[in-house]
Amino acid sequence: MISTYTAKYAKTESGYMGQLVEWPEVVTEGKTIEGCRKMLQDALREMILAYKQQKRKFPREAPS
Repeated sequence: MISTYTAKYAKTESGYMGQLVEWPEVVTEGKTIEGCRKMLQDALREMILAYKQQKRKFPREAPS
């Protein structure tokens, strides 16, 4: 199953910060927005694994 989450990005002194709106625990930084996007995808994969191991429910995805 593929879920869709909304990402928001903010410019920082060192590059960009990215965070998922519906899953605020998924947050990361990157030097470029493209790098931040990739890091955010990696952070999401790791969070999914952690939630599965803990048998926790995932946050609801963004409405289509």
